[in-house]
Amino acid sequence: TCCVTISPKWLRCVRLPPKPLILAFDTSAAHCAAALLSGGEVIGAVHEEMAKGQAESLFPILESVLKDAGVNFQDLSALGVGTGPGNFTGVRISVSAARGLALSLGIPAVGVSLLEAAAFGTDGPVITAFDARRNAVYFQGFETPYEIPSQMSDLTDLSLDPIDGLTCIGPMADVMVEKLNGTVAPAKYAPASAVGRIAAMRWDKQPTRPAPLYLRAPDALPPSDPPLVIL
Repeated sequence: TCCVTISPKWLRCVRLPPKPLILAFDTSAAHCAAALLSGGEVIGAVHEEMAKGQAESLFPILESVLKDAGVNFQDLSALGVGTGPGNFTGVRISVSAARGLALSLGIPAVGVSLLEAAAFGTDGPVITAFDARRNAVYFQGFETPYEIPSQMSDLTDLSLDPIDGLTCIGPMADVMVEKLNGTVAPAKYAPASAVGRIAAMRWDKQPTRPAPLYLRAPDALPPSDPPLVIL
């Protein structure tokens, strides 16, 4: 054996870089959710079910999560935000908040679709499926043998080839199982937690500015009446 002795004078105190602190949130469904992650691990989280009022509740919830962890907005390394699909107003609330915070704090914001967040942490081929209402479904495939991009489909028109070993996740998982003969499983992480974990892997790679994922055209249409003539 060979023994090596290091003189104490060569010992140095090494300061490790701080773990990235990421605040993630989502209001795309009937909830207001936030999670604070340090080094990819959740250190604080809030998930409140609410059909409306997310605009008024979001920042108090974010401030509460930060306060409980003993940090503030200026300590953050990045933001993660759920971009939908989901309620149009809810998606706009969280994406707008993320953009504004990122700009004011000078930090990146990472947009993550809720379809991807639901699949995160589940191995093998996965399809995530959310209720798009009006007899329609939002869905996307991950690690599937053929590409299944994020999309919306009427349930009567849904046609996909069966996939061996498929796991279906989300509120509409039962419907997908009927079509594809897979198995239903819950998401491994809560929405804000999953968004934060994904953001933790992407925040330092120059992410593009988050944008809403709208898979359905908005219901509001321009007026059909001709504009008034100003005399």
